[in-house]
Amino acid sequence: MKILIVGGGNMGRTYAESFVSNHSVARKDLFILEKAEDKRPYFLSLGFKCVESSPGPFISEMNLVIFAVKPQDSQDLFEKISHFMKDDQLVLSIMAGVRIETLKEALPTTKIIRAMPNLPAQVGMGMTGFSADVSVSRTELFSVQNLLNTTGKSLYFDDESLLDGIAAISGSGPAYVYYFMQAMIDSAIQMGFSTTEAETLVEQTFLGATHLLCNNNFTCREWIGKVSSKGGTTEAAIHSFESGHVSDQIQTGLQAALDRSIELGN
Repeated sequence: MKILIVGGGNMGRTYAESFVSNHSVARKDLFILEKAEDKRPYFLSLGFKCVESSPGPFISEMNLVIFAVKPQDSQDLFEKISHFMKDDQLVLSIMAGVRIETLKEALPTTKIIRAMPNLPAQVGMGMTGFSADVSVSRTELFSVQNLLNTTGKSLYFDDESLLDGIAAISGSGPAYVYYFMQAMIDSAIQMGFSTTEAETLVEQTFLGATHLLCNNNFTCREWIGKVSSKGGTTEAAIHSFESGHVSDQIQTGLQAALDRSIELGN
């Protein structure tokens, strides 16, 4: 399979490195299209030979074209690249808010897969939600999912509108985790720990708690119960969170993220 990655930013680099390191694609079959001169040397240093600066006839030879550019750059890109594409080419887009229907109108092919990855994909721990046009075959979906899984886990959804929820939950989700972690770090510093000590305490606590959750069959609520003891420190903190309606505020925030994702898509 010959693959073209359009865009050499964070996700373009992540896909290029993950596909090759997982032996999903040979370097000779992976092409990069990146207009920024300062980004191209990076791919050349990794041994990629096919690093292009502008669209050309080579695009028609690709089996899969991956759009990993900013959505605001999409219209200009489509105008430059569409006449080099064929009507049976498979497309994977990770441009936030750009709907499948929009891509079908701008490109000659209907074989469109739209995905929403998140930042931890950079370390092979990503969560990607994806959807596809009905013209994409099961074999094609399976091939693309295998590629997405080189960066972590993926879930397919028949209903494309659920990708707005993916953006609100897992797409933005790392920032919510870092927000809570930072609050804990700040609190630890106020308790007298040094910044380094506070960061180590919080980082390892989150890492350990996540691994514990993923390696057992207990729910989050059940783990809260296991950590808590009647009249203890954990119970005091949880009661404080509940009296401050922290859970409600978090859900309100997620709804705001969902509303914004829908707005951007429109």
